[in-house]
Amino acid sequence: MMVNTEPQQRPHHPAVAAQIKQRAEDVQLRIADGITTFAGSMNFVYIHVVLFAVWMVVLERDPWPKLTLIVSPEAIFLSTFVMIGQNRQAAFQQAKADHDFNEQELELKTNTEITRAIHALTTELHRRVVDNAQ
Repeated sequence: MMVNTEPQQRPHHPAVAAQIKQRAEDVQLRIADGITTFAGSMNFVYIHVVLFAVWMVVLERDPWPKLTLIVSPEAIFLSTFVMIGQNRQAAFQQAKADHDFNEQELELKTNTEITRAIHALTTELHRRVVDNAQ
């Protein structure tokens, strides 16, 4: 008997599937995702620590003016990528919330219809049992 050792892929929420598809089709989003993923990693921190340490200790006698000139635009761009990510996350959460709301409303409608049908069947059953007993 063979045992399946592969992890099973669960289906994604429709909002997740739509976002994955959109991100895969848009080159700009893929680039932004790559930059955001790298900038949010410890490798990014380690590389910066090493580069700035080497630059400040070995290459420059007075690194502060150039350092300020370089890290200021970098901070601006990184904060922009963070905001892009936050905006996409907010849009994703809204799409998921809208989908979930619609699904819950449909479920409520279905449950209400089932409850009404059960009530009608119970009433009819009761009527027949009472009529047959008399």
